Formats: sequence, structure tokens, C-alpha cells
Amino acid sequence: MRIIAKPIILEFSLKNTSAEIPLLDWYKNSKRADWKNLAELKQTFPHADLVGECIVFNIGGNKYRLITKINFRAKIIYIRFILTHKEYDQEKWKVDCRC
Repeated sequence: MRIIAKPIILEFSLKNTSAEIPLLDWYKNSKRADWKNLAELKQTFPHADLVGECIVFNIGGNKYRLITKINFRAKIIYIRFILTHKEYDQEKWKVDCRC
């Protein structure tokens, strides 16, 4: 899969150092994946959830949320947001996901 954009991960990791390793693990696993649909993705990340038009990943033992849009046909993951649990609970991200 092609991931747009890794700098979002690096920027978030500078502010939240405990997120760096789990985010880079997610990046590495996702980059080498060849998912055709959500069911295949969930074989790798069973706790990923479809929320509106987005797929939300739990990162770092549920401390962070990685919100993406995925075009399975084109094999592209668009990182929309990386949020702390507190930021996620504010639900501002839901506008982008059309929830």
C-alpha cells in the first residue's frame, strides 16, 4: 500500500514520543500490505473500525487514534488525523469522515 503522508506520523511522534514506535510499526505493516477490502485489513488489524468513510486504527494500546481514508482499488492509504484519545473523543474529525 502507498501511504500519504508519512510526515504526519513523524510530526505527531515529536509531540507524543510514546506514539512513535507503534505508529512506525503500523506504517511498516501497512506499507507491505496488499489489502483488497476491509475484511482483509482486519486480518492484520482486528481492532480497526469503519466509521463513516474512514477507517480508525487503535494505536499504542488504545492511547491514540489513527484516522485514515483508504482506496483499496488504488492501494492508497490517506492519513487524515492522528489524535490522542482526548482529541478523538471531541469528535471534530467526524466531519471529514461524514459521520
